[in-house]
Amino acid sequence: MTASTATAASTTKNPPTVLLVGGGIGGMAAALALARLGVAIDLLEQSASIGEIGAGLQLGPNAFAALDALGVGEAVRKGSVFTDRLVMMDAVDCAEVASVPVGEAFRARFKNPYAVSHRADLHGAIHEAVKQHPLIRFHTSAQVEAIDTSGQGVTAVTKDGRQFKADAIVGCDGVKSVVRARLIGDAPRVSGHVVYRAVVPADCMPADLRWNAPVVWAGPDCHLVHYPLRHGEQYNLVVTFHSREAEEWGVTDGSKEEVLSYFEGVHARPRQLLDRPTSWRRWSTADRDPVGRWSDGAATLLGDAAHPMMQYLAQGACMALEDAVTLGEAVKACGFDMPAAFKLYEAARVARTARVVLSVREMGRLYHAKGVERLVRNSLWVGRSPERFYDAVEWLYAWRPEHCLDDAPGALRPVTATAEAKADAETAAVLSPH
Repeated sequence: MTASTATAASTTKNPPTVLLVGGGIGGMAAALALARLGVAIDLLEQSASIGEIGAGLQLGPNAFAALDALGVGEAVRKGSVFTDRLVMMDAVDCAEVASVPVGEAFRARFKNPYAVSHRADLHGAIHEAVKQHPLIRFHTSAQVEAIDTSGQGVTAVTKDGRQFKADAIVGCDGVKSVVRARLIGDAPRVSGHVVYRAVVPADCMPADLRWNAPVVWAGPDCHLVHYPLRHGEQYNLVVTFHSREAEEWGVTDGSKEEVLSYFEGVHARPRQLLDRPTSWRRWSTADRDPVGRWSDGAATLLGDAAHPMMQYLAQGACMALEDAVTLGEAVKACGFDMPAAFKLYEAARVARTARVVLSVREMGRLYHAKGVERLVRNSLWVGRSPERFYDAVEWLYAWRPEHCLDDAPGALRPVTATAEAKADAETAAVLSPH
């Protein structure tokens, strides 16, 4: 704890009131982290009901460390599938590029497992804990259109004219964050990478691909992913390709014909997966360039609103969970001085999340390598021991709540992590497909 933080903690204020904009995984986790400290929460969700869209997601040891700190780790574990290994295959010739065991030795190293879960199951486990907390109030159909931080406290105004007031506000409202537009005003970086997601019954999966592992089939400008969900009763299927069209960020229904047109150069073994879903959801993905500041007085950002990222390290939800725990620790350390807490939280998170965002971009390049770059990628992990893989992901998976404020510098340094991110991408969690 810094000297200024210690001073703030020694003059603890009364618990504040906080507006949380967005009821996704990050918003729910933040509500739980803050309410457990005595903070009164109004959670504003634009949808008519609280819930999650999507399919599967992956949870590294860092995510479970955060979930345990929030008191929901065991509930999430009950609905998760614990995988045996992480696998990368070459989608052109079906050769194994790398396979990393995530069993006993992995758990011993990182104090937690690697697992896969349905997004709705993760969200639901956190939501159940949130619903039981008397300090959290839900407001659905509350689409925030404007926020005012110019006076005493903050005010959020919804599309239907309702006004919500509090001492502070946290934007957990994703890539198209209204709170971020007010604080920063930058534009998303539309990647041109399109993601199709579907869930299929296990008996619809090819028998020789029913692996207890997240598997990425890496192809030229595309890849396919599959892994089991819900105790092996379902499989999550994800395909990604570089679109030929100009894309805008958003989610729509998918077209099987479009998917098939992008995988003509892929081997028949992984390509057969494209025939399994009866329907797809289509995501045109976006991220943002990392920034060194995402807080202003009594307002801050969390999760995708702060550091949106693509899917190539399967860390979007994991980073939001880490954010929520760190935010709670900062509020506690600063004795409910919310502007000071937001600055401390930001300082603890900016460099780490920027490193992940930039590493993710490089991982996308490796996944989609073609020509000679594909041959180079396939040679990177030949003969690598599990311990060397574990060393490479230490920076990512060894995060612990009790140390989450340790790296907060006194003054923020410019984000210049590109070279380091490239090195991470070549050696780190390449086998964490989304």
